[in-house]
Amino acid sequence: MYSNAYIFRYASIMVILVAAILSSAAMLLKPMQQRNEAVDKMQSILAAAGIPDVSAGDAIKLFNQNVTNMIVIDNKGNIIDDFTAEGKQDSKAFKINPKDELYKKSQGKDFELAMYVINLNGEKIYIIPLRGVGLWGPVWGNIALKDDFNTVVGVTFGHKSETPGLGAEIETPIFEDQFPGKTLFDETGKFKSVRVMKGGVANLSAADQFHAVDAITGGTITSNGVSDMLQNVLESYVPYFKKQV
Repeated sequence: MYSNAYIFRYASIMVILVAAILSSAAMLLKPMQQRNEAVDKMQSILAAAGIPDVSAGDAIKLFNQNVTNMIVIDNKGNIIDDFTAEGKQDSKAFKINPKDELYKKSQGKDFELAMYVINLNGEKIYIIPLRGVGLWGPVWGNIALKDDFNTVVGVTFGHKSETPGLGAEIETPIFEDQFPGKTLFDETGKFKSVRVMKGGVANLSAADQFHAVDAITGGTITSNGVSDMLQNVLESYVPYFKKQV
């Protein structure tokens, strides 16, 4: 019969041993996890610009081949970093966390934004990372613009825990394929963003249909989250856009 002291010592040793094993495993796996996250980010950026189906094995190579510039701008629209060398995954722009920067914006503080430039078939495409909140957690993505800083080339969206068959539909072609050709500004130059409309764009005027897409049936809160994300993020780039056109 084991004493209580023996059982306590044995349990304590096992807890410490298991904790040490788990900690070591986490440390060993962290570089692999970070690489996987970087590869997924690259695939999403390339897909938004019209380079889909990039395998994980080719992502880093194709990213460095196609992305010509990694730009960082401040909240006044000034370029503060423009990285053009190889190893673009090591640039300041690639490492910027949109969630942190948008939080600074919400607090009225200075913030920095990233933008990726791709030269595709002789045309420059500007990709902007997106970050927002859905029904059950964060939503994110990328939106690619032509060099008029107005016309949408494509988008990619992702989510952590939106409802399958409802809010999770934001990352499907049936939703994403609505965005190419939409515009951010109206004919007077006023920023409009791209709204995700419950009830559909058919109920809007012909002019407003250029700035809206159909919401997901049964996914109203997630659709609103995407709409708010686009508005909040894209308006932050307007000072930069205005200086380029």
